[in-house]
Amino acid sequence: MTVASPETSDTTSSREPIRVMIVDDSAVVRGIIGNWFAGDPGFAVVASHFNGRRAVDDVTNSKPDVIILDLEMPEMGGLDALPLILERKPGTAVIVASTLSQRGAEASISALNLGAADYVPKPSAATNKINSAEFRADLLQKVRELGLKARRRIERTAAPRPTPAATVGVAATAPAPAPVAKLAPQPIAKPRMPEALRRPSTAPVRAIVIGSSTGGPQALSKVFTALGPAMAGVPVLVTQHMPPTFTTILAEHLSRSAGRDAREGTDGEIVVPGRIYVAPGARHMLITRSGQDVVIRLSDAPPVNYCKPAVDPLFQSAAAVYGANLLGVVLTGMGTDGAKGGQAIVAAGGTMIAQDEESSVVWGMPGAMAATGVCSGILPIDEIGPKLVAFLGGRR
Repeated sequence: MTVASPETSDTTSSREPIRVMIVDDSAVVRGIIGNWFAGDPGFAVVASHFNGRRAVDDVTNSKPDVIILDLEMPEMGGLDALPLILERKPGTAVIVASTLSQRGAEASISALNLGAADYVPKPSAATNKINSAEFRADLLQKVRELGLKARRRIERTAAPRPTPAATVGVAATAPAPAPVAKLAPQPIAKPRMPEALRRPSTAPVRAIVIGSSTGGPQALSKVFTALGPAMAGVPVLVTQHMPPTFTTILAEHLSRSAGRDAREGTDGEIVVPGRIYVAPGARHMLITRSGQDVVIRLSDAPPVNYCKPAVDPLFQSAAAVYGANLLGVVLTGMGTDGAKGGQAIVAAGGTMIAQDEESSVVWGMPGAMAATGVCSGILPIDEIGPKLVAFLGGRR
């Protein structure tokens, strides 16, 4: 689970407030969450509804940038409402909220596969844990990041196309931006991109490590659909920022995508080729050598990059074990987790790939990885799986 970093301000950079719709059958939850956004001028709560049917009927009128959608509601729950919302207002960022239960985890993963941008594990309103500082920081950060990306998407689509005269010569004047999406600089500066990609390792790939966060379950599913048939000779280890129970369900979904055995890693387990290992929620997953074997070690150490599980510990430990035979991937997600670990992989002789900005739900983690200058590829999500297959086949 990701928590907002201390350097991220609670005031959004958008000149126009991010428009938020809250959909939850609990009036208490709607009131508490609504007050959080009301206290920040960077947000505007444009609608609040007690079931999915009301949200579907109102979405074209209220025009939210981001919807916080409860999954269990009377008359129409979130899973039924989600595809109708996205059909009526494409491009809306939907964050689903569900309980920390197996049923809630399964519903959340299903919602992500239906097009939700992200999820939040919802604490209990009955025990007042809904007021927790961690939940508040996590939710506001996600709404801010996803809202800003939605605005940038609107800006690209709504901005007038340049006339032929405006495209001639380097001193041509660019068209004025569409007024609907006037954006000041983002809270975190956009990563400076390297001028060239690094040459990949020529050593055969013996293992793959992948890190992801916001938008990760959908991205991982696409990668493993392509990778599954080709990964018989290598293990793949994944750290996705998720709480307990959710990582169990994620492993089951990845197993179906890949057609391979996927499971949460357990302490002391021997790593074998052809299997997918997912870091369990609330534990860091590392690997080490034990004689001729590579084994998993789970750690209860403090969060790294405000995350637990975190990507950096996995990447750094895998770099020490596999060296030049390691291939690492950083997919969509907030923050910078994975960048230091990716640098460790390349320093040990391995290869790094990052997801590109356009296909990322949030280009935080892969953007930070790309900005290090050590990547051998910065690719759309649909090209990452085939690229991994090519590496496994010895094609660079």
